[in-house]
Amino acid sequence: MTADSAKPMAPSKGPKQKRRAKRPTKIPMPEKVDAEPGWEGEKAPTHDYILPLRDVVLFPGMVVPLFVGRPRSTAAIDIVTEGSHPLLAVAQRDPLVDDPLPQDLHSVGTLCNILQTMRLPDGSYKVLLEGVSRKIVFEYAETEAEEAPFMARSLPMPDIFKPTKEAEAKVRYIRELFEDYVRLFKKIPKENLLAVISIDDPAVLTDQVAAHLSVKTEVKQAILAAPSVDERLSLLSQCLEEEIDILEVEKKIKGEVRSQIDKSQREYYLTEQIKAIQRELGREGEALDEIEEYREKLVALHLPKEAFQRAEKELNRLSTMAPMSPEATVVRTYLDWIIDLPWDIASEEVLDLDQAEKVLEKDHFGLKKTKERILEYLAVRKLNPQTKGPILCLVGPPGVGKTSLGKSIARATHREFARISLGGMRDEAEIRGHRRTYIGSMPGRILQTLKKVKTKNPVILLDEIDKMNSDFRGDPASALLEVLDPEQNKHFSDNFLEIEFDLSQVFFITTANVLYTVPPALSDRMEVIEISSYTEQEKTQIAKRYLAPRAVTENGLKKRQISFRQEAFVRLIRQYTREAGVRNLEREINSVCRKVARKFASEEVDAKEKIVIDGKKVRKLLGIPKFTDLDNKKSEADVGAAVGLAWTQVGGDILHIEVSILEGKGELVLTGQLGDVMQESAKAALSYTRSRGKEYNLPIDFHKRFDIHVHLPEGAIPKDGPSAGVTLATALISALSGIPVRSDLAMTGEITLRGKVLPVGGIKEKLLAAHRNGIFEICIPKENQKDLEEISESILKKLKINLVGRIQEILEIALESKRKR
Repeated sequence: MTADSAKPMAPSKGPKQKRRAKRPTKIPMPEKVDAEPGWEGEKAPTHDYILPLRDVVLFPGMVVPLFVGRPRSTAAIDIVTEGSHPLLAVAQRDPLVDDPLPQDLHSVGTLCNILQTMRLPDGSYKVLLEGVSRKIVFEYAETEAEEAPFMARSLPMPDIFKPTKEAEAKVRYIRELFEDYVRLFKKIPKENLLAVISIDDPAVLTDQVAAHLSVKTEVKQAILAAPSVDERLSLLSQCLEEEIDILEVEKKIKGEVRSQIDKSQREYYLTEQIKAIQRELGREGEALDEIEEYREKLVALHLPKEAFQRAEKELNRLSTMAPMSPEATVVRTYLDWIIDLPWDIASEEVLDLDQAEKVLEKDHFGLKKTKERILEYLAVRKLNPQTKGPILCLVGPPGVGKTSLGKSIARATHREFARISLGGMRDEAEIRGHRRTYIGSMPGRILQTLKKVKTKNPVILLDEIDKMNSDFRGDPASALLEVLDPEQNKHFSDNFLEIEFDLSQVFFITTANVLYTVPPALSDRMEVIEISSYTEQEKTQIAKRYLAPRAVTENGLKKRQISFRQEAFVRLIRQYTREAGVRNLEREINSVCRKVARKFASEEVDAKEKIVIDGKKVRKLLGIPKFTDLDNKKSEADVGAAVGLAWTQVGGDILHIEVSILEGKGELVLTGQLGDVMQESAKAALSYTRSRGKEYNLPIDFHKRFDIHVHLPEGAIPKDGPSAGVTLATALISALSGIPVRSDLAMTGEITLRGKVLPVGGIKEKLLAAHRNGIFEICIPKENQKDLEEISESILKKLKINLVGRIQEILEIALESKRKR
């Protein structure tokens, strides 16, 4: 190892000049440094000559050659070599100082022996120094001579070391790190590595390892000045870790650059060879090689006869075209698509019913009917592997797990999974592909997905099938008829390929919020499975088993830092969400976890502390509830106001209907964005009320003397459907008779002019909506009794269900005066 230590540096010719310390007449003395407590050995200070080192730190046991050229340094070498005087090598604080003063030197240096000296023609020395031991300088002697060497009083620094298990672990870790460092650094001979790691003395080991490191002088000086061996081990391990990280990054960068250079050189060499061959063959070789390559790939695909003949025909056309012609590019693209499609590649199914059931139960809570249908399919598939793939349509409100259920089906069957969003799609070519006559044409989304998953039997989820549109470009719903028909999709033909592709092994799953927007011909080809709204108990279990653990992990928290009590989930469900699914519930749980994560990140709470989320904590973190907890809300009966039940795209909901009687000419005013069907229900209810005026003691000729105003609040939201007929009739009769309607009762059903109550749909969602809003007595059509079997027993126990066949039965229950009789 060589370094220019004491030799003066030539002044720079640039704008930056090297700094030279101004020397006073008498050199100022630094503060006296006391010995560390616990030091052993010689306590009496010695007088040593000082050799300032620049950009070099000499460690005990280290042998280093140096060029010494500064006057003070050469004088010190002369004196030490002539007599038996000790020499202390001390590193400079700033290497730019040519003539340092005592304050420019570090306080800890290394006592050294001069092994060799060589006088050079210019008067400087080349010396070989060997470090002996650490010493700390606490006082410099005064000197008047300009060129006189520094002399200082110093004390030895013994190596303080207490053998412990922790110290032994640090020593072993240093050896491992140094081996990694040598492996990456490459400039240290393996002989040196073997010699260093075989050292048993921890003090000697730290000095030898530090001496071999290529790090800044300040880092080495910090290790040299550390009073105890344990502290040196800690500093050295930290330094080695940082250097190894840097060297690994350097190695990665060098490897990337080298591979890129090698690749570029190789490509250049091969390109030049190809050009030379093409010149010799009249540029025919490239085309022939390309045609042969395509032919080999097509033969290896085992294509159907029709597909192979079509591909071979296109290949023959390509062989007659100019290589750079636009038409040749189109043919190449066509052949590439044929080659990339998975004609005979299929995922290996694992038809283990027990394992599939475990996967479905692990990923989703409830959904019994859906899980049974999937397991039935797997059972049939196990008995008859040639069975066609089913077409399932999962219908339900947002957030109930339709899309994630598709992923679970793929996991349960060990198939690849892909999702195609159909929402807003209005171009038939998105399904069937574009014809090759168009520039930039390509196959449809179905074949694109199969190319992506590289298997012909994946699970493909067609999301939001109820939100497709149609315009002058075609109707994508009609294009899906071929895709989703088990009798036709075996011979699916894409406009781009114009050859048949077998889709019969694909497991298609579609999702929708409602079915009435799906064309009847399309819905007829699918097996519809309705996924209803979740009950409060189901939401609580889903939050406990799935949502909360996932939110804790995604927000960087640990299980030992946060836990949720059941009352927290109940409060989130009742007061911060009001939905059919659990999407908003997941958002609120994530919001709670983010606020807790902020507390830990800002060290507001100790990292070892555990925060328990209960109902009060939810209120504190999320603020004012978004909804009132209606379970404990007391409401009074009101005249002309009734509560109905509605079924929307996002699940069930309650519907407030208000009727006011005004002096007028018998007009019927309907407000609140009522649809055509609901307006007709209002007119039917009015006609029934007029026909039964005497029975309910209504004013004579009220339809001529009074205006009737029917209003549904939340006027910005469109409302439609026949199920509000009985609610409208009840509110009308209440307003005209002055009898209040119970506010703790909800009702649903279509009314006829004869007063019959007809069945309606969405009974489960409507009952769950009533339960969510704190209404526990409900009137439903008698013919809807069969729908109660799908409702959880725990919900039915909390509800009082009145099965009615005529409107008179509802009025007996709903009107306050009728009940009192």
